Amino acid sequence: MNSPSFDETLVLIPARMASTRLPGKPLADICGAPMIVQVARRAAESGAGRVVVAVDHQETFDAVAAAGFEVVMTRVEHQSGSDRIHEALLKCDPDGRARVIINVQGDLPTIDPATIRAALNPLADPATDIATLTTEIIDVEEKTNPNVVKVVGSPIGENRLRALYFTRATAPYGNGPLYHHIGLYAYRRKALEMFVSLPPSTLEKRESLEQLRALEVGLRIDAEIVDTVPLGVDTPADLEKARRLLAAAPL
Repeated sequence: MNSPSFDETLVLIPARMASTRLPGKPLADICGAPMIVQVARRAAESGAGRVVVAVDHQETFDAVAAAGFEVVMTRVEHQSGSDRIHEALLKCDPDGRARVIINVQGDLPTIDPATIRAALNPLADPATDIATLTTEIIDVEEKTNPNVVKVVGSPIGENRLRALYFTRATAPYGNGPLYHHIGLYAYRRKALEMFVSLPPSTLEKRESLEQLRALEVGLRIDAEIVDTVPLGVDTPADLEKARRLLAAAPL
């Protein structure tokens, strides 16, 4: 079984201007380039597939285009990144050539390109509808932190889990590793289309985790185990850390 090829894969990066904790986040300067451009660079370096940025603001559109990346304008009112990338998919690939869509969050400027590629590995199994990433929790405090989402899954290989549940609670109970979910997804096109057509599910609303919607309708999610959690930039402190990381070791 082989992972999807470059020509079959579309890497979509949603960027939303309306961040409350870090206003204007996509355009925040990191080492001389807007954050969203840094994310697009990491995606391009991954070699996973065609890269397109999905924005909701003209200034962001212009910044991405000026950096030489493909960009599409999407509606402001989308409630989730999944909805935004679906609109972008219909605009940039109306003929349905892309069979797999990788959703890379627009606030991961220091992500290792190899981590993006790793999200494709579970899709080598044709039974897998959606692939995602996870890493073993080492920090004891993270095990009880509700902001750290855990994957509850069954091992199906040396570096892979079949996801049975996602939760903010400390789970599963008992001895053994706990896994931190990394919110980067690779969807088969049909799975993404099904997902966005469904209303929020019961468990999704209870846990505030949209991936539970997919599990509740029977879609299979497999998680590739990687070494580290990429830095998500949500606050001014995160932004400063990202600047230091890229300045010290440009990717």
